[in-house]
Amino acid sequence: MSQNPVIVTRHLSHTYVAGQLRKQALLDITLEIARGSCVAIVGVNGSGKTTLVQHFNGLLRPTEGIVLVDGIDVSAKGVDLQALRQRVGLLFQLPESQLFGRTVYEDVAFGPRRLHMSRREVRSRVLGALETVGLPPREYARRAPFELSGGQRRRVALAGVLAMMPETLVLDEVSIGLDGEGRAEFYSYLRRIREERRVTIVLVSHDMAEVASLAEWLFVLHEGHLVMQGSPRSVFSQGDALREWGLNTPPLSELLLLLRKQGVAALAGKVNSLISRQALTRSSDSSSSAKAAGRSSSNHK
Repeated sequence: MSQNPVIVTRHLSHTYVAGQLRKQALLDITLEIARGSCVAIVGVNGSGKTTLVQHFNGLLRPTEGIVLVDGIDVSAKGVDLQALRQRVGLLFQLPESQLFGRTVYEDVAFGPRRLHMSRREVRSRVLGALETVGLPPREYARRAPFELSGGQRRRVALAGVLAMMPETLVLDEVSIGLDGEGRAEFYSYLRRIREERRVTIVLVSHDMAEVASLAEWLFVLHEGHLVMQGSPRSVFSQGDALREWGLNTPPLSELLLLLRKQGVAALAGKVNSLISRQALTRSSDSSSSAKAAGRSSSNHK
């Protein structure tokens, strides 16, 4: 258990009700998310991932159990949902489809303006958020969102959430539709956000290879149950169980598991070292990309 969790669920269950129809989407979920961490909630479509994270900012209320955010019960009578949603920012699938401002600036400014912030504060937040996601304001602020690439529009959507200064950022399958280069670029900015803003990041994904390079702790959902949790290495080592739940481990982890089953300990150790070096290289490359993006942004000022 975390010493300083930002999000806690205790025996959380949720049932959708439509007329006479009832669908139990979550069953007895107990977990903790450490403050400042990057975690991933993984599972196949329909496993309950989106239902779970929508409890984190009060979009859904528990049918049973409790959800605590910074110690506040999100279901408590009189809870300030607006303040909660400032604290926990949620970015849905294909967020660029939800952009509606005439300009990038207007779109990113929408949230802060709804909070009746001063013009100066709104401007400060918008410019800061655009810089953080690698969209220099002088170049992008007055452009129309539909003129941008898909990856750039997704970063505009991310900037709109960041402008609210959340302490926790929940990203629901946000890499869908991006090519390999677009995903790598988007991930580099997530690492930058975590490093610079000390934001807790919660990834929602069905792609184990995707979360392997980002998350330090995984929660595995299957048919509404929390069936496994642990570090990526410990979870990926359970390849047979993951396949039963419709998930695949990253390719190198698959090879390591096979070698261990065959008793080739020495070679397995070498592959294990390769996995570690690969993770370090990804982290170094992503950090360099984010720093380079930061320098590029500064050059546009």
